[in-house]
Amino acid sequence: MDAHGPLCVGIDPHRALLQSWGLTPGLDGLRAFTETCVTAFAGRVAAVKPQSAFYEVHGAAGVAVLEEALAALRAAGTLSILDVKRGDIGTTVEAYAHASLAPDAPGAADAVTMSPYLGYGALRPAIDLAQETGRGVFVLALTSNPEGAQVQHARLPDGRSVAGAVADAAGEDNAPARARGELGSIGLVVGATVGDAVQRLGIDLAASGGPLLAPGLGAQGATADDVRRVFGDALGQVLAASSRDVLRAGPDRAALGARAEQVAAEVDRMIAPGALD
Repeated sequence: MDAHGPLCVGIDPHRALLQSWGLTPGLDGLRAFTETCVTAFAGRVAAVKPQSAFYEVHGAAGVAVLEEALAALRAAGTLSILDVKRGDIGTTVEAYAHASLAPDAPGAADAVTMSPYLGYGALRPAIDLAQETGRGVFVLALTSNPEGAQVQHARLPDGRSVAGAVADAAGEDNAPARARGELGSIGLVVGATVGDAVQRLGIDLAASGGPLLAPGLGAQGATADDVRRVFGDALGQVLAASSRDVLRAGPDRAALGARAEQVAAEVDRMIAPGALD
């Protein structure tokens, strides 16, 4: 984030986007799209986030393309966040963790997205493995879809919201890193379009101590004012996620890379230290 700006670019090869690039919505189109994105973004942005579902829909061959992309990003020194939103219990979540976070896994990424709504503690195998291997986990906290509020805004017996309890738990895991003046390895996913939910629910995002993956900028409509209202004094932890706003610059590789750098610079200005003034 310091070197390239606080932007994570998504790789979302869904059918309509492949067609808009003039590609067939099959395996060949998937591979061409992915290779173009990887070469355009590697070394130019803080992180790249492939959406696993758009590869899984093609079966084992599609997953192989995803694994190739993750390996290429790793070889280029660009951080990858695998968007899989896993969430389970016991040996199952442990297996999910090893599939994405173990150093020798074919589909190893630098971080994964996970859902805590079987309980944050159920994610412990993944959290522990991430911390052991120098990788990370982004835990869903406040998402922008309307249905999410039914669970995330619900109040626990102690008065905290479910989302607030998730943020507090991440803060506990990140406490050692925070004491060193570093961002921790346990990030949160917080939509940039959640409005006043953070303030209304009394969530201290800064105290979570990790990076805040923030979808919603660009095509989803979040403005600079929205970002400042949502993240407040945690602006410096924000890693903005953008997919459509960058990907629409394709299929030209140079145009894609240039658009990614442009969006990264825009986000950097948006969340600069003086942005709250």
